[in-house]
Amino acid sequence: MEKSWEKAVGIELHKPYMKELKIFLQKEYKTNLIFPPAKQIFQAFDKTPFDEIKVVILGQDPYHRKGQAHGLAFSVQKNVQIPPSLRNIYLAIKNDYPDFITPPHGNLSSWAEQGVLLLNTVLTVREGQAGSHHHRGWEQFTDRIIQTISDKKEKVIFLLWGSPAKRKEILIDTTKHYILKSVHPSPLSAYRGFLDCHHFKKSNEILSENGQVIIDWQIPI
Repeated sequence: MEKSWEKAVGIELHKPYMKELKIFLQKEYKTNLIFPPAKQIFQAFDKTPFDEIKVVILGQDPYHRKGQAHGLAFSVQKNVQIPPSLRNIYLAIKNDYPDFITPPHGNLSSWAEQGVLLLNTVLTVREGQAGSHHHRGWEQFTDRIIQTISDKKEKVIFLLWGSPAKRKEILIDTTKHYILKSVHPSPLSAYRGFLDCHHFKKSNEILSENGQVIIDWQIPI
């Protein structure tokens, strides 16, 4: 993991449950097609050092189709079709910032590099099998990530979209952090409030009030 993350949560990697997860993953990568590629499992931490976190966006599983997942929640590699949930995220940004230009791709690395931690609660998945790596240890690990951010940092903005993400609120100290909640951006629920949740503008307003550099949500083409 990136050095500041290693310092913050490195001890977690050596606990028994993580050793069991490692054995499971080694077998999975040998016998099945697993996403993201092994070298990109911790991409979210590599792109957003612990010391630079401003915003946390929680996802669930990585995308489970070939070529999509690269270790950042909701993000896909440039050469694949933009998933429906991400299209709705772009629509919500457009509602906040009318000058937003919808990019032709779904790579959100530019957000991660500005301090937006794009964290899935489960970091790997078997091709075509959503939920296939649930209850193997990832949830315990990412819960610890969220708790560590809550404990060791201040004034982080958590964007919790959908019921699974909202359940993580209990891990966050709301006396020193900000939580913005909405339905999930999935086409099944986005029309019930996500498209006009204004989380992107609200996040920048909070950052500005706290004297921090705002996020440029525009995705470079």
